[in-house]
Amino acid sequence: MPKNLVIVESPAKAKTIEKYLGKDFTVKSSFGHVRDLPKGNDSIDIAHGYRPRYEISDDKKKLVEELKAIAGNSETIWLATDDDREGEAISWHLKEALKLDDSQIKRIVFREITESAIKNAIANPRSIDYDLVNAQQARRVLDRLVGFELSPLLWRKIKTGLSAGRVQSVAVRLIAEREREIEKFNTKSAYKVSARFLLEGDKVLVAELPERFNTEEEARKFLETCIPAAYKVQNLETKPSKRSPAAPFTTSTLQQEASLKLSYSVAQTMLLAQKLYEAGHISYMRTDSVTLSQQALAAAKEEIVKAYGERYSKTRAYKTKNESAQEAHEAIRPTNFAAEKAGADRDEQRLYDLIRKRTIASQMADAELERTVATISVSTAPQTLVATGEVIRFDGFLKVYTESVDGDGAEDEASGMLPPINIGQLLNLQNMTATERYSRPAARYTEAGLVKKLEEMGIGRPSTYAPTISTIIRREYVVKESREGKERNFRLLTLTGPADKQPAGQILTADKKEIFGAEKAKLFPTDMGVIVNDFLTLHFPNVVDYSFTAQVEKEFDEIAGGTKEWDAMIDTFYKPFHATIESASNIDRSEVPTVRYVGIHPENGKKVYVRLGRFGPMAQIGENEDEEKPLYAGLKKDQRMETITMEQVLELFRLPRQAGSFEDKPMVIGTGRFGPYVRHDAKFYSLAKTDDPYTISAERAAQIIADKRIAEAEKLIRVFPENDDVRVLKGQWGPYIAGDGKNAKIPKDTDPASLTLEQCLQLLADAPEAKRRFGAKAKPAEKADSASAEKKKAAPKAAAKPKAAAKSSTAKAAPATGRARATAAKK
Repeated sequence: MPKNLVIVESPAKAKTIEKYLGKDFTVKSSFGHVRDLPKGNDSIDIAHGYRPRYEISDDKKKLVEELKAIAGNSETIWLATDDDREGEAISWHLKEALKLDDSQIKRIVFREITESAIKNAIANPRSIDYDLVNAQQARRVLDRLVGFELSPLLWRKIKTGLSAGRVQSVAVRLIAEREREIEKFNTKSAYKVSARFLLEGDKVLVAELPERFNTEEEARKFLETCIPAAYKVQNLETKPSKRSPAAPFTTSTLQQEASLKLSYSVAQTMLLAQKLYEAGHISYMRTDSVTLSQQALAAAKEEIVKAYGERYSKTRAYKTKNESAQEAHEAIRPTNFAAEKAGADRDEQRLYDLIRKRTIASQMADAELERTVATISVSTAPQTLVATGEVIRFDGFLKVYTESVDGDGAEDEASGMLPPINIGQLLNLQNMTATERYSRPAARYTEAGLVKKLEEMGIGRPSTYAPTISTIIRREYVVKESREGKERNFRLLTLTGPADKQPAGQILTADKKEIFGAEKAKLFPTDMGVIVNDFLTLHFPNVVDYSFTAQVEKEFDEIAGGTKEWDAMIDTFYKPFHATIESASNIDRSEVPTVRYVGIHPENGKKVYVRLGRFGPMAQIGENEDEEKPLYAGLKKDQRMETITMEQVLELFRLPRQAGSFEDKPMVIGTGRFGPYVRHDAKFYSLAKTDDPYTISAERAAQIIADKRIAEAEKLIRVFPENDDVRVLKGQWGPYIAGDGKNAKIPKDTDPASLTLEQCLQLLADAPEAKRRFGAKAKPAEKADSASAEKKKAAPKAAAKPKAAAKSSTAKAAPATGRARATAAKK
């Protein structure tokens, strides 16, 4: 048995490290945390200093026993988990779960998985940093207290199954407030004036009027003033300028840039970065530092000089603006600057290329630019036109990398070099246009934009951004989607000049159309997200308060630094929070805005509402007290309860509608719990995402039915006339039997087409019941096209009961910080 056991977090990392250590070392993975808080309400002993009760996870018990056996035969156990708070906590949990003595263990850390880094870590071990452990423990305990006390309140007051979290609720608030800001924005139009001058050699100079006109009348008046005007270059100013490269990547800037340049989600970026790290290609991917080691600076310079020459190299030492950043850590960088390609697949290679180029560019010379501004006088008006151009004299770092901007589509001020002109030169006007342009509200958040905002506000840390965004999307408080723009008209006025093909001195008017408001991969709040946000903002302002949440993050940093006691910090937060929870129990459910009165139906005089239903927002015509039962219709995905109009509500009740007939039987278009469908001959066929149920034609509906029949025919292997409920089908993972409400596998040595009904029934009887989350039985997968499928759509779904929390064993809390240990020693 080897003398040394090295425990890391992931098996991929274990394989990489094993290459660098000799036969005296065994490297094993803990697969992340081995202990955690149990799911029950008694996971934290509030009465005794918020002591957490940890337990070994069921799926880790066998692993822990295996590690314990290996550790028992090893002289030294090297805890090599990640170099951050979470990694420090995992090392401590391993020590406790494996019942290791302090004399047996050595804590080692490294920021990259290379031979030199691993051997350097072995040569410089340390002990477990309990301040970092307590900072992680404080976050875990506080988030559990908030979630377990606040979520049940949301169940009682709004809807069963909801949840709230300290950081996720703030993120939802940001998105909800931005949406309301957009809805309240009053769009105004103004006229932008641009002139085109024709120069020698058919070259064109484009100049703009710096100011804009508020009305068409003002714009037209200015153009009329310019009819007899002469245009002259009044001034020509050339200024040198420079552009410096961006710093190397931190976690948040990598997430932002990968979103903008590669269209990766935050979660996808972190998954790919982790794979690159574990394979030894990049340094640790969770960091808020922009610092590079001296070794990395030297390696970057060597690569730059070799590839581009000495002039392109400029060593830079970046300083992190974030006060809490750990400067001992490094930015995300390649471990081998000479390696242009790395990664197991295309996505990993693209992310690696981004990281490498950003790091190399950060150590390159400034780009040298020349900006030219030409001022053009108008003889008949006091205003002047301005033409701007920019040319790159030395590309510097731009040879390798250009930083992206998460903008709202604003136009660039400069583009390219101006054509040759001189001061005093008279210009020949081709035409001058006044174009109606509309003001735009602040842009909705992309994932990258939300991460940037949270970081600017001091909310969250590198390890929290990806799970926070994933959580609010998974819980359907927010949706990430693209939406088509809408069409609108704008007015274009054109003054023809002497160089125009048309007679000079005319002002032509044209009405044009443009598409506006198109969104790509933006975050939108759902009605549920807005309602929960409003409830929390009103009754728990501290939980969703931006500055308060940022202050909590600072206190975690203070715990990590050993200057604050974790249990005292929790106590300061919890006592007033718990008091608010108790007082909020008296809130009447009717006070929560889950229903909005829209108005009176113009035809039948009944009251019209929009409300939050069991399966989402819906419209309602009539009340339960009326003689006739109320009518209901679900809202479209881009409609909000706050803003939907009476006209839009009435449009929803156009369904179901008949869209012609097929094979002499009607086709009825409707929408159910699982989306829009066409019903034909007692069967249901789902519409595609691109099909609008309100406008779909009879031809398209018939095509959907025909396509589904072809697909079903190709899928069908065998049916039994004496029992049409049992079928042998082709599935994604091979042939199988469907029937009796479940599916059954077919033995490998059996021909599916030769199965008898008796054999099928026996295989179905022997097949285990399919399980869903929380232990609910799965419904038959193969009846989506039958009449019973629509019954499922209409029928309310029984609420799933959560599993009972496992009884937890009381575990020791992490040792106290330095100050607490000193106090204990005095006692």
